[in-house]
Amino acid sequence: MKKLRLRNGAGENRNPHGLFNRSGRLAILTALFMIVSTGISLAHCDTMDGPVIKDARLALDVNNINYALKWVQEADEAELKDAFALTMKVRNLGPEAQTLADRYFFDTLVRIHRNGEGVGFTGVKPAGTPVDERILAADRAIEAGNLTPLAGKVPVEKKHELHLLFDKVMALKDFDINDVRAGREYVAAYVSFFKFAEGEEHQHTEAHEGNQPSPATGHQH
Repeated sequence: MKKLRLRNGAGENRNPHGLFNRSGRLAILTALFMIVSTGISLAHCDTMDGPVIKDARLALDVNNINYALKWVQEADEAELKDAFALTMKVRNLGPEAQTLADRYFFDTLVRIHRNGEGVGFTGVKPAGTPVDERILAADRAIEAGNLTPLAGKVPVEKKHELHLLFDKVMALKDFDINDVRAGREYVAAYVSFFKFAEGEEHQHTEAHEGNQPSPATGHQH
């Protein structure tokens, strides 16, 4: 019994705050789940299914970097152009080289894009990563040309601002892909729209004032 008490006592000393009992484990798991869930719910531009990677694939497939340039600030163009040129050279060496080169370009584009937002790069998330349903609905609304997919997902009192932001996106949507400035204006409008749909209100006043938001900045999609 003495040895048992010593072992129990030692165990209690190693775990003085009860971190490893059932309630402690539950609290830790809950906290981790909240952290992971938060990161996932914001994932959009940094997923393999997202619009940034979609445009990166297009840029590589048709050898036109302008599909990707609209996602980065003008000051970061040179770095992305260098990565694009290197990728186009390497991907011609074979299937495996193409896979590695494409992934290098994807990572570079998303990293530059995220850094431009003031957000750290945590890697490109795999296809199928869960995304907030309101973001997906906002994308569907743009594809459909109407706000029906967002019905019931945005408070009634915010529908006026939502319509203004949506109208701006639609007005800028059909830009010339080789007009990078116009592409960045569209991206800024797109970002403001889906962030407002998601519940954040930053930059939406610009829809009233007619000012252009800063290109591809200030969001975490």
